[in-house]
Formats: sequence, structure tokens, C-alpha cells
Amino acid sequence: MGFSSFLGRVLFASLFILSAWQMFNEFDDTGGPIAKELIPKLTVVRKNLSSKLGLEIPNINVWPVIASIIFLKGVGGILFVLGSTFGSYLLLLYLGFSTPILYDFYNYRPNNPEYNLLLNDFIQNIALCGALLFFIGMKYSITRKPIRKKSPKAKIIKHNTII
Repeated sequence: MGFSSFLGRVLFASLFILSAWQMFNEFDDTGGPIAKELIPKLTVVRKNLSSKLGLEIPNINVWPVIASIIFLKGVGGILFVLGSTFGSYLLLLYLGFSTPILYDFYNYRPNNPEYNLLLNDFIQNIALCGALLFFIGMKYSITRKPIRKKSPKAKIIKHNTII
């Protein structure tokens, strides 16, 4: 159970760790290639929030957003491999903020081909959230079980009596 659990965590976290490593290698003053995809998505989010809240929301600088994504994915993935629930919380935080922004299928019509691609990725990230929540639940259920000590068995003494 121990090795298979570790191997499962390594395989699961490799998705996040390798992605963070690639983003880190491409990261520069502009934010890298991910910035080209993220800037229009953040602009749509900013406009939607401004219209819903009735407040003017300033432009979002993409550089710190990408840096925090790299941090959450990298550190969260490494801590998750080590079996830390804090790592799974970091990965949940990343998925919770990035999934609705990056995979905004709700901004497209169902007959648009991009709709299906974004919806599939959105559902996949929701499944990853479910796996992380399962890990957290299992971790807490295992550590909170009361440890029962075995009670000593009563010894039976035979009396040999001669009549």
C-alpha cells in the first residue's frame, strides 16, 4: 500500500510539476507564452466583474499571476508527492482560480468547436479537484482513527484434581 500510494501521488503530481517546470523555463519579463493566452481571458473576467459589480476594476498585471501559478503548481506538486495535505490545498487553490478563467466554455455557444474543447478541459480540472478532495478526506480519516490497543487475553489456569 505504501509504495503504490507514493507512486500514485508521483504520477498525479507530475502533471503539475512538469507543467510548472515548463512555465518556469519559458517565463520572462512579459510572462512567457502563457501570457498571450491569459491576458485576453483576464480582460474578459475584468469586464464581467466590472459590469456585475458596477465598479471599475483596474487592469490586471499578468506577470505576478503567472508567477503565482508557477509557485502553486510547483510547490503544491512537490508537497503533494511527499504526502502533505498542504500541497493538495495549494493545488486546489490553483485549480479553483485558474479553471473558470482558462476554460471559459460558458462564453461560447454550444455549436462552436471551441466550446467542446474548453468544456472537456474544464471537466477534467473538476475531476482533478475531486481527486484532491478525496486525498484530503482519506488523509484526515486515516489520521483521526483512534488507535485501539489489544487487551491482554485472560489466561486460563487448569487445575488437575485427583478424586
